[in-house]
Amino acid sequence: MKISGEFEVKLNPIKAYAEGAKGISLNRMSIDKTFYGDLNATSKGEMLSAMTSVKGSAGYVAVEQVTGTLSGKEGSFVLQHYGIMNKGEQQLILEVVPDSGTDELEGLKGKMAINIADGKHFYEFEYEL
Repeated sequence: MKISGEFEVKLNPIKAYAEGAKGISLNRMSIDKTFYGDLNATSKGEMLSAMTSVKGSAGYVAVEQVTGTLSGKEGSFVLQHYGIMNKGEQQLILEVVPDSGTDELEGLKGKMAINIADGKHFYEFEYEL
């Protein structure tokens, strides 16, 4: 199955354990999302990021638990993010953590793509259940 829709995201700083040095900024953020469309859900999670002194070069990892309905089936699952920016070129891997699906979403597998256009966030979710 492949679905798409829009989502809203709120990121807020959280006190980080580690501090960057020598031009590196280490950050920790909370993630709160609301998904619309065939994925009608909310999520909560955390992100760790590193920004370099080179414009457009950074990396982040994040984990979020998504709870709601997916194509009418109720439950939750965990998404894991791995993102790299190399002087503005982006690479993002965003996948469902194996065996994280609950209730009617048990056994869910999939990957998600995120696009940002005109300040709005969109997802494309390819999955099997």
